[in-house]
Order: sequence, then C-alpha cells, then structure tokens
Amino acid sequence: MTIAPTSPAPTVVSAPMSRAAAIREAAVAKATEIAIALDDPATAWDAAPPGGGRVWPQSLAGGAAGVALLHIARARTGHGDWGTAHRWLAAAGRDPLTAADNAGLFIGVPALAFVTHAAAEATGRYHATLARLDKATITITRRRVTAARVRIGRGERPELKEFDLIRGLTGLGAYHLRRHPDHAVTAEVLAYLVRLTRPLPPDPNLPPWWTDAAPSGEPDPRFPHGHANVGVAHGIGSVLALLSLALLQGHPAPGLAEAVETVCDWTDRWRHDIGGLWWPGVVTPHPSPSPRPRPSWCYGIAGTGRAQQLAGLALGDATRRRRAEEGMIAAISDHTYLDMLGADIGLCHGTAGLLQAAWRMAHASANPLAAHLPLVTARLLTQLQGRIKDPELLDGVAGAALALHTTGTGTCPHPAWDRFLLLS
Repeated sequence: MTIAPTSPAPTVVSAPMSRAAAIREAAVAKATEIAIALDDPATAWDAAPPGGGRVWPQSLAGGAAGVALLHIARARTGHGDWGTAHRWLAAAGRDPLTAADNAGLFIGVPALAFVTHAAAEATGRYHATLARLDKATITITRRRVTAARVRIGRGERPELKEFDLIRGLTGLGAYHLRRHPDHAVTAEVLAYLVRLTRPLPPDPNLPPWWTDAAPSGEPDPRFPHGHANVGVAHGIGSVLALLSLALLQGHPAPGLAEAVETVCDWTDRWRHDIGGLWWPGVVTPHPSPSPRPRPSWCYGIAGTGRAQQLAGLALGDATRRRRAEEGMIAAISDHTYLDMLGADIGLCHGTAGLLQAAWRMAHASANPLAAHLPLVTARLLTQLQGRIKDPELLDGVAGAALALHTTGTGTCPHPAWDRFLLLS
C-alpha cells in the first residue's frame, strides 16, 4: 500500500493584538500584581496601621475594608481567591465596629455592611453577619434622618456631614438603594434628600444645601458666609447622582424628578463651557473667578460629569447627557488638563477615579467615550510603574487596581463596587 506524503501543517499566524487590547491585558496584569502584593492583611502595610483615623481597619477609604473590596471584586470575576477576600473581611471586622455619629458609608458598621453585601451576593455566605450589620445600619440611618428633620423644622442650614456622601445620608442612602431598594428606610432617606432641595425660610435665594462652614466642614475665615459645595464627595453632586439612580431604578419615592431638575437648574447656573466643561468646586456669596478643578472624582469632571450624565438619563434629557459625555471626552483629550492630576493615582483625587468614571459613562449610552479609555488606562499604568505602596482604596493602589481590573475585564458585576463613589 502506498502512503501519500502528508502536507506540513499550516502555520497559524495570530493577528497582532490591537493597542487597546494590549492595554486592557496590561491593566488586568497590573491589577493582579497589586492584588498579590496585598494578599496578606498582616504585611500589606509597611508598619501596623494606627488604631484610628483613615487607616482604621473598618475604614472603607483607608483600611482593610477597602482592600477587601478589591479582593471581592476580583474573586467575583474569577481572577481572585475567595480565601484572600475572607481574610481581609475578617481583618476589617476584627475590632468593635463604630455605630456612633461618625459612622457612615466610609467608616464603621455601614462600611462593613457595604463590603459584606458584595461578598454575600456572590457566595451565599455571610448572610447572618449581613443581617446584623443591616439592622445596625438602619438604626444609624433613621437616627440621622430624624436629626435632619429636626434641623429642617428649625429652619437651620445643614452641615455637610448631614447629607454628603462620605459622612452623611447620601452615603447611607447609596447603600440602602443598592441593598434593599424596597425597604422603608430607603424611602425615608430619599424623602429627606428631596426635602433638602426645597427652599429654607431664612433666605430662599440661597440653595437649601448651603452650609455656613468651609468645605472642610469647619468654620474658616476664608468662608465667612459659608458656601454651597458642588462636588460629589461632600456636595450636592452626590445628591444629584443618588436621586438620579433612584429614578433610573424606578423607585416610587415622590418628588424625585422635581428634585433632580432643581439641582440641575442650579448647577446649570454655575456651569462653564469655555475651555472645556466644568463646574466650580464651591460657590460663595461673592464668587471670584474660579480656577478649573482638576478632572478628579471628588470635585472635577469625573464626578460631576457622571452625575450630570445620570441626571440626563433619568430625566430623558438627551442634551444634558450628551453635554456631559462630550465634556468628559474633551477632558480626556486635553493632555495639559490631565497633567493637573499630577502623580495622584487614586479614585478620589487621581487618575483611577477619572478612569472609572469614564468607563461608566462610556457604557451608559451609545457614545464615543470607549475609544478614549486606553489613553487614561495607559496613563495610570505608567504612574504605577514600580509602585505597590499606599494600600488604601480611596487614594492608594487598591482603588487603582479596581479601576484597572474593571477596565481590563470590561465587567463590574452587580452589586457594583463603585456604588460607594455613586458612579453606579
């Protein structure tokens, strides 16, 4: 029998990876590198963190709770290990949790509830712990709502910590709307925030979220008559985002649309369209020309632009939505403007926050923002070269890793980790 010679197997030549795909792959790799470096709660910090403040274990911003969120997000997409996530959750809850007046989305019982909820949804574990955390968080929230109602009844102006995202009822509402949107406490928080947008008797010409203190929340001679805070971390931007998200979720709380429109009308008065889209971080009774804030999440286009996009989507206002998206594209395309971020990598002040906001905005509607994501991703990767320090979530590498992981994998499973920034 004659056997015909076999032909050599054809050579398979892989198509070259696109630059965008290569950057996404590098983003996942860097996020993995950071997560590995932050594997052990006992060694993640160069020295044991102090027993208080931002690096308190139960702090979402700077403690073990925030790093746990990174490991939970990676485990949920199959890139990480649930054992590591559990170790960090245990570290976050190792000390008695605060339920005092300083407790909020970023610290104490509510912070642990937020992180535990993400793990419980994915694993089916932690439900007894989460139930206890929920009960305490609801108690904290109702205590704060009651105090706010008393303040409104007196006709007094609010402190920032009453309503803001970091310390106040907007942050607590962000958790409740995600965790149990149909619970009565969620409706109570939303009703309070709607009321926050309605005039107060002493001076109906000032917005009712005007505060008599400085942006720090403390008296300051530079702000003798107080200010209105426009940002997302401490200002009305977070209220706009949360009320818009409630509308988009179909929440039946009365007055949501009117409240969103009220805030939009006020922010429109302070919008700048020359030299890029931006809003001042704060408004004072006698405003001088304001510098354009850097494109950060806390006070810049990353946070305020996303809040405006959410408002446009919630109200069916295509003009508002497109303006926000085009403003973000213009910001990302302006290298000089991006340089205002300096060396900051974080979610609050830096490139990671800009990247995550841009990713969210790109996936919220049909717009060309996605084509600009590789530029911001590459910038963050460059900033992180040789840098696995500052483990914290809000300003450190844990937050940067989360933004890179999300962009690189193209997914952010529900319940989304970036709800604590009100980007989702």
